[in-house]
Amino acid sequence: MLILNRRTGENLRIGTNVSITVLELKDDQIKIGIRAPKSLLTHPEEIYVRIKMNKK
Repeated sequence: MLILNRRTGENLRIGTNVSITVLELKDDQIKIGIRAPKSLLTHPEEIYVRIKMNKK
């Protein structure tokens, strides 16, 4: 696992098509923005797990 420190407004690039921006830090929560092609599905982990369980 790669661990990085980012401040509000800073970005993280994944490949050439995905950008993650730290939008807000508040108490123990972080708000992020994700720019990615529509063809790349993005879900919170708990939603992804439910989708995988429903496909079985």
